[in-house]
Amino acid sequence: MDFNQQIIDTFRANGGEVNEPMQFGKALVLVHVPKKDGTERVVPLAAIPQDGGWHVVGSAGGSPKHPVWVFGLRRAETITIEVPGEPVQTLTAAVNELEEPARATMWERFKAFSSGFAEYEKSAQGRVFPIFRLEPAT
Repeated sequence: MDFNQQIIDTFRANGGEVNEPMQFGKALVLVHVPKKDGTERVVPLAAIPQDGGWHVVGSAGGSPKHPVWVFGLRRAETITIEVPGEPVQTLTAAVNELEEPARATMWERFKAFSSGFAEYEKSAQGRVFPIFRLEPAT
């Protein structure tokens, strides 16, 4: 089974809590990213909740290139997300990419959340990681 699918299955089976194969706790959301062909790809992403929404970052494990899903979010006005809860909740969310200085402030929060994010800066060859705010659509 692929790594992401294992995380997705664990998320859905445990009210959004994932402690294996990695320790995320309830700090994940599942993002249904629209693809150009009209299908969706489900991506588990570390998330920082704030004021009723969630922030996710396109770190791609420190790759010098953006993950493909970033371009799908940039094209979308709303998407479907799954968030922790008993049971897991599925919501329609508005997508907003953060601009400076809000992006830099939230990037510091991601680095405080996990030291792995700070490590990603070393291999990203100067790439600025995009950060998106996902909030329930009204």
